Amino acid sequence: MNPTHTLFTPASTATAADGDPIVSELTTELAAGSDLEPLLERFLVSIVALAGAQAGAVRVLTDDGQYMRLVAQQGLPPHVLSTERLVERDCGMCGIAAGTDVLVWVDDVRSCDRHGSNAYFGLQCKNVLAISLPHGKQVLGIYNLFFEANAQIDPQTQTILRLIGQLLGLALHNARIERERLRVTVMKERQEMLNEVHDAIAQTLAYVKMRLPLLNDALLAHDDQRSLKYFSDVKKAVGDVHDNLREVMTYFRTRMDPLGLLHALHGIADGFLDRTGITLEIRNSAQNLNLTDEQEAQVFHIIQEALANIAKHSMASRAVLAIDKTPRQLEFLIEDDGRGMAELFGGASMAEPAAAAHFGLEIMQGRTQRLGGSLEVGRNEGGGTRVRLVLPANPATGEHAT
Repeated sequence: MNPTHTLFTPASTATAADGDPIVSELTTELAAGSDLEPLLERFLVSIVALAGAQAGAVRVLTDDGQYMRLVAQQGLPPHVLSTERLVERDCGMCGIAAGTDVLVWVDDVRSCDRHGSNAYFGLQCKNVLAISLPHGKQVLGIYNLFFEANAQIDPQTQTILRLIGQLLGLALHNARIERERLRVTVMKERQEMLNEVHDAIAQTLAYVKMRLPLLNDALLAHDDQRSLKYFSDVKKAVGDVHDNLREVMTYFRTRMDPLGLLHALHGIADGFLDRTGITLEIRNSAQNLNLTDEQEAQVFHIIQEALANIAKHSMASRAVLAIDKTPRQLEFLIEDDGRGMAELFGGASMAEPAAAAHFGLEIMQGRTQRLGGSLEVGRNEGGGTRVRLVLPANPATGEHAT
């Protein structure tokens, strides 16, 4: 094992680092939800300069805990990168830092070059510092600083480096939670898709199954009139299945954004004009939607279907999505300046049977019912279409807004 000595432990963490500009900026970026790996690459430049190092690297433990993966670096030669992208968890001083929450030096770095044939450690790099990335009682990774000569770092800088490690450890923890959240969301979406496919086509296929024996009997009896009738029934049912399945697939072609409903809606708006020729404006006066992940996904698909109908049927030039919240309810209002989508469905509101004939609106209604809300589809005062989705201010309670 390489000779090491511990310079700094969590017990000696000072508050003087709180005012450091790097720490402050890093805290702000993490709170804003910036992508982690590009953020690490960017901040390594400042961290390397702060410590007076020549290079830096961030390593994260793999999910099985057996290896450390290089996720960001600054200033390392290409041949070192190729050999250091994945190393064993217990490798040298990195293994020590990954095993416990410490800051450690390695003065004899020759064994660090065992992964490659080109000399770097011991020649260009004479000294390496490893800082843990802890969260709670876990260490999720480390970051290294590489020095061309033996270096001394003052206690205040040590404090800043340790605090940076704690912030990055928190960020890694949050990233893991986000990955798990995304995995669960995808699983729910898959299950929901299965449910939608079943609801859309199961009854129709059962009807086809009942009609086929009748068609067969009519053909054997040379009864042309009944044969044509049953054939027409089967043909129409197969066409309905095809249309329904296409509607379901359209729903799930764009999945819910893991960064949340508002981010997903702005993503739709950004490309809406290019895709449809219709300008889409989002007006949001709600500070906090207070929706669960499942509720956000349901609202997203309702709005997505409403916007898809505007794109297909409205012949509009402009659409607006307004989001408003009162103490009692959360409202999503989608309006356009087109010819009026309600005309295509008999001028019916969502409560009337004529509107339910359209499969997309049926699914919108089903999703709204699961949310405990209400959905209205009708005319704008100035023409065009108006879709209004109203949810209780706290949908999780199941209380209906009025």
